Amino acid sequence: QVQLVESGGGLGQAGGSLRLSCAASGRAFRTYGMGWFRQAPGKEREFVAAISRSGVSTVYTDSVKDRFTISRDNAKNTMSLQMNILKPEDTAQYYCAANIFGRGSQIPREYDYWGQGTQVTVSS
Repeated sequence: QVQLVESGGGLGQAGGSLRLSCAASGRAFRTYGMGWFRQAPGKEREFVAAISRSGVSTVYTDSVKDRFTISRDNAKNTMSLQMNILKPEDTAQYYCAANIFGRGSQIPREYDYWGQGTQVTVSS
């Protein structure tokens, strides 16, 4: 069983920055593909960014490209999402997720473990 714990959410201003972190338990973190998803009230969970187990490959949804950066530190069992140039439409509950086969997938059902989420609210 893998536990994922997100942190770093909160209130941000449009144009500002926030940094989310995801801490994973266990010794197999370096073998997992990892992703960030978000869900706004009344909307479906949507893909934000993903990173391969090595960290070499990353993928982003179009709306966050050039604003958000996903990264990971396999030595510390952590993953981060640096969010810059925040927009009110970034407001959502953000979740980190782990894929045990190492893929940085855009599809929620391909992830095996999920964190509880952290709220990000961006004011205009």
